[in-house]
Amino acid sequence: MGIQDRAEATGKNIAGKAQEAAGKATGDTSQEMKGKAKQGEAKAEHAKEDVKDKAKNAID
Repeated sequence: MGIQDRAEATGKNIAGKAQEAAGKATGDTSQEMKGKAKQGEAKAEHAKEDVKDKAKNAID
């Protein structure tokens, strides 16, 4: 399931960047901050997957 989780996190990151850019373009700081938050969530999800991968590799 790691690949699917990584793909979802990447999608969330892209959506966050788009939302942040839209917020900047329209001057809507709320949307800009929500976009940054999505990017932060995606980064955390990627970090979680990295830990899972390292643990799996250590076991193998």
